Amino acid sequence: MSVAYSLFATTLGTAAIAWSERGIVRTFLPEPSAQAARARLARRLPDAREAEPPEQVRRVIDDIVHLLDGDRVSLEWVSIDDATVPELDRRIYAATRTIPPGSTRTYGDVARLIGDVTLARRVGEALGRNPFPIVVPCHRVLAAGGRTGGFSARGGTETKMQLLRIEGAVLL
Repeated sequence: MSVAYSLFATTLGTAAIAWSERGIVRTFLPEPSAQAARARLARRLPDAREAEPPEQVRRVIDDIVHLLDGDRVSLEWVSIDDATVPELDRRIYAATRTIPPGSTRTYGDVARLIGDVTLARRVGEALGRNPFPIVVPCHRVLAAGGRTGGFSARGGTETKMQLLRIEGAVLL
């Protein structure tokens, strides 16, 4: 399967998106420079080739840029290629995608959405592996009691809180 990617500018830096004929394969949170974004992408998708995004991917890019500018944009419409993602993670990502911009849920809430409240820890683990950040808005999922929980992206929980501030989220 052929994977292409494109870098794009946001208010937070240079982000990247990769796609196949089946949908979005991976998104990358903004890095300080295009060089850093390209290097991160090369580590994760070494065979991907840089290309001009097709119209559908261009629309995803535009929506991500608008979301990171503070607009309330839902990305639930985006088609992701999650064929290599384990089934439980797919269910977790699908539930997480229903959290609207400016809202937050807990790991336990997401576990309840997938039908098993005992899976809260597994929710956190799956979100830590999330290959579709922003499209699967893992930053909107917090620990119980309004604690931030983890965030595996560069900048850790500060990046998570920055994304929530941009969205105007009311914390639990």
